Amino acid sequence: MRSMGLDFGSKTVGVAVSDPLFITAQGVEIIRRERESKLRQTLARIEELVREYEVDEIVLGFPKNMNGTEGERCEKTLAFKEQLEKRLSLPVELWDERLTTVAADRAMQEAGYDHVQRKEHVDELAAVLILQGYMDMKHKTNV
Repeated sequence: MRSMGLDFGSKTVGVAVSDPLFITAQGVEIIRRERESKLRQTLARIEELVREYEVDEIVLGFPKNMNGTEGERCEKTLAFKEQLEKRLSLPVELWDERLTTVAADRAMQEAGYDHVQRKEHVDELAAVLILQGYMDMKHKTNV
């Protein structure tokens, strides 16, 4: 079983996949698009990656507000979730992603990445954190 983690943003999608043993998440890439509404190529690339990595499920970061409410970004994420499910015929789990981008940026800063490097890779690392959090939760509930 392999899972894919996605950090869906307005112009990027960070992508991570689990190892075949479902223990660790690794960053794969950042899919970039020029406009927020242009998702056809993004969905096609995700579909390619799903086939390449033999993914069984997708974990999609769900960007709730800090107070737990759902804003405009959540609405767009839910619409993206529907598109993924329709195109890929795979289950798509939502995962609370509050502070994952902040944690990813902080980790890269501590590792010595400069601002430009952090901006270039933050979405991929956020996808890793989303997927790893989900996998850790699954391991705890299966023990």
